[in-house]
Amino acid sequence: MFPNKTKKSMPKIPTKVRLRNIALYYLERYETSVENLRSVLKKRINKYAFVNKDYSPEQAYQWVEEIIEECITHHFVCDERFTEFKINSYLRAGKSKRYIEQKLKAKGIDASLIENSFDNIDYSEYDTALNFARKKKIACFRGDDNIRQEMRQKDLATLIRAGFDFDIASEILNKDINNS
Repeated sequence: MFPNKTKKSMPKIPTKVRLRNIALYYLERYETSVENLRSVLKKRINKYAFVNKDYSPEQAYQWVEEIIEECITHHFVCDERFTEFKINSYLRAGKSKRYIEQKLKAKGIDASLIENSFDNIDYSEYDTALNFARKKKIACFRGDDNIRQEMRQKDLATLIRAGFDFDIASEILNKDINNS
């Protein structure tokens, strides 16, 4: 009926060499955390184990740990580097500290490492919120004062949903960009 539609291929059996190649190819394309790399490799193993019910993934899980140790030894994956990279990237995008912390925790980064990374950079919640407002063209970056007053509650809600404190969001709303 659909001649151009192809069947999904059967997942290949995970061997140590294949898993290492998957890890290296993934690391070529993405900066990642140790926990995220572990997750990527385990998903491949689980995908094969789901299709082949007779397959026992225990040996493959041990290979994953060995591969991750190799990657750490060769500095292919480093949680500190990944954390700093992501924090700087998110700050340039105008993301709040809370947002960044949640994203990094979801990638398996330890809370103390996140806090140490924030201590090592020049971080200002106010400047980040101002950057966010500029990118979204809200609050003090709306052109017309009448529209700015009408949208005040909506802009406040946007800033708070983005993870900024009420005090900082209020300060951004009250800011006059002509005097800055």
